[in-house]
Amino acid sequence: MAEIRSTMDLVMERAARMGKASSQDISTENSTKKGMQLAAEFLNDLTAAGSQPPPLMESLEQSPKDEQTAIRKGMLETLMRNIFIPRDELAQTRIGKALQGIIELSGNAQDITAMCQELQTVTGQYTTHRDQYREQLKQQMQMQIEQILAQKGISSEGMNIDPTMEPQFQEEWSRIEGELNGQYEQALNQYRDQLKQRLGVI
Repeated sequence: MAEIRSTMDLVMERAARMGKASSQDISTENSTKKGMQLAAEFLNDLTAAGSQPPPLMESLEQSPKDEQTAIRKGMLETLMRNIFIPRDELAQTRIGKALQGIIELSGNAQDITAMCQELQTVTGQYTTHRDQYREQLKQQMQMQIEQILAQKGISSEGMNIDPTMEPQFQEEWSRIEGELNGQYEQALNQYRDQLKQRLGVI
């Protein structure tokens, strides 16, 4: 019940703030959203009209001067959200594009470029580490299954054993993957915080 009440309090507070929001606040929020939209189009390589989006700096410089700070903030927020643990090649490409956008919005600052290159390496290493750990576990389980069969006097030769189908494998893999994800997420959070601080978007 306390949880419901606290959620209601938050909703009421937000409604009160919205009622008190100045035209400047609303304008800033709209500019931030515009920046988010421009960054999303940049990442997707497509504008709402279906054409190729311009570089982020070009979009920013073409915006009204008084909106540029909020638009840049919105762009960076969207780009930061797209630095995550990659599951496939497509995700890695998207991360690369997000990092490219961050470098561009930093004015190609050397320290930002170096941080983004490190981030690219870290996210690239994830898939390699994940595959290595999975393969090691698979081989371990294969040996265990073969040993159990041998103890029972059964030869595993010619048998198509898939250790990944074993509940024990799935349970152990879930634990290993969870730990690996936690370590990488922690590293990514540290980089994101450093970038936000350096770019002045905290």
